Amino acid sequence: MKAAVTFLLHFAFIFSTIQARSIIPQPQALRSFKVNDTQNVGSCSYSVSIKTSCSSPRYTRDQISIAFGDAYGYQVYAPRIDNPRSRAFESCSTDTFQISGPCTYQVCYVYLYRSGYDGWLVDTVTIYGHYTKAATFYYNAYIPSDIWFGFNLCHGASASSTSSM
Repeated sequence: MKAAVTFLLHFAFIFSTIQARSIIPQPQALRSFKVNDTQNVGSCSYSVSIKTSCSSPRYTRDQISIAFGDAYGYQVYAPRIDNPRSRAFESCSTDTFQISGPCTYQVCYVYLYRSGYDGWLVDTVTIYGHYTKAATFYYNAYIPSDIWFGFNLCHGASASSTSSM
């Protein structure tokens, strides 16, 4: 009897580990993404903190853009947040940017765009808005070049997605 129970518990453990899936969302490349830069009227201010991994290259000279928004189509777009003279995006650093844009409801998507050859490994992006809760997105990934890369956690609602940069 004891052997049968041990066998069943062992079988259940193996079966459950085979069936386990990660519930932590992973960033995705988005080949078609519509940047809505015409609505970037500075009605609200956002603080965006980007933590660069300690495994990232020492620094990057790449051009970095960011777009984020809510499930209702309100989008904030910053075409260039990089500045090599400011030593932004060095490994093991956290850089904070003040970005103005339209007021959003809860931020549920963020995409980064990198153009260049240095490479860049991002740990996290946290977006703080005056009227919304902080939204943290866990990248832990190299940002590929010349494509929007990030998260859409809006659960089926429309975050801009029809044309490329």
